Amino acid sequence: MSLFSGPVFEMASKQFHLIADHLEIPQDERDRLLMPKRAIAVSCPIHMDNGRTAVFQGYRVQHHLTLGPAKGGTRFSPSVDIGEIAALAIWMSWKCALADLPYGGGKGGIAVDPLALSKRELENLSRRYMQEMIPFVGPRTDVMAPDLGTNEQVMAWFMDTYSMYQGVTVPEIVTGKPVGSGGTLGRREATGHGVAFLSFKAMERLAIDPTNATAIVQGFGNVGSHAALGLAQRGVKVVGVSDHTIAYYDPKGFDVRAAIDHVARHGVLKGFADAANIDATALLTQPCDVLAPCAIERVIDEDIAHGLNCRILAEGANGPTTPEADRVLAMRNTEIFVIPDILCNAGGVIVSYFEWVQDLQQYFWSKDEVMDRLERALDRSWNQVVERARQDGIANRTAAMAIGVERVRKAKLARGLFP
Repeated sequence: MSLFSGPVFEMASKQFHLIADHLEIPQDERDRLLMPKRAIAVSCPIHMDNGRTAVFQGYRVQHHLTLGPAKGGTRFSPSVDIGEIAALAIWMSWKCALADLPYGGGKGGIAVDPLALSKRELENLSRRYMQEMIPFVGPRTDVMAPDLGTNEQVMAWFMDTYSMYQGVTVPEIVTGKPVGSGGTLGRREATGHGVAFLSFKAMERLAIDPTNATAIVQGFGNVGSHAALGLAQRGVKVVGVSDHTIAYYDPKGFDVRAAIDHVARHGVLKGFADAANIDATALLTQPCDVLAPCAIERVIDEDIAHGLNCRILAEGANGPTTPEADRVLAMRNTEIFVIPDILCNAGGVIVSYFEWVQDLQQYFWSKDEVMDRLERALDRSWNQVVERARQDGIANRTAAMAIGVERVRKAKLARGLFP
């Protein structure tokens, strides 16, 4: 019986075995490639503002350390469980390998609604979680980053807690920190910028004029808002946006900067343009050139895949499309061009790598240098994926995952099995 279960882990496992079949990987190699190296579960007791003590469950999964330290975000969400975290760590492994970064996949999280905590409680929980993780993480072992429900401030608390225990400042223990605390320029917008950049690559390939194109962005957090802004800045009309509180659709388009300002003031998208309210699921099937799911896993199922009315599916979230939906998209491959998640949202981990390198060297780059290096890295991965897909006559997701899995497998075979 496996420790890992649940629909998200089952999805990651199914995806891997499909790729393993495609690559003809022997059965006796598959568990070593798929199963996480290490899974940590911790209890995080903290003092609440009302004087009582509350205990929250936290997790961290390190998928493999073959190519370097584990790398991945830490999410604070009520739905967090060990299966979901393991799946996200597995996807991070293929993503890092596809981008040719010296990392294995990692992921962590706490089962909590961060919006239900005061700032003091959030700090207490963040510091306690890092305190519990100290025996298992380090700049050469596992480097954390922000994810759903966490941000630069949480990373600063993580870094400070780890540093206090080491007796020296260790900025390279986390990425996604404030710039003044060892963070890098460009990290905040990196993932969304990458989604927009690769969407334009796809538009160019399909001969779509951005100034006549439309986009729908599902999820208006850090990734979605920067993706929408990047698209709008190049002339794309953003006709649909949503977050966990509301969904809006208007063929006339929205002022993306005004939507971002609204969220900055109120914390949510609700109240921005209520006259354009639409069902959140129905938003995904409205006509557009680019559909960018930038929220959570498994939002595009088989039924929605049949109803998609886009030319480009730019997966800003991790695992937004189920394997059943993938089969539908394979049948619609001449209609819908898929930019798979491990390519489309890799901008965040690529710039996290840049931040880690800068912290290790204590030598920092300008924003222009960061963004130029990011676009060149994404361009290399894009070219490899589309060429592999063309050469082998396979889907873009199959091509992307095949490249990532092959690189991890090659490294494991070269290193051998110890002892």
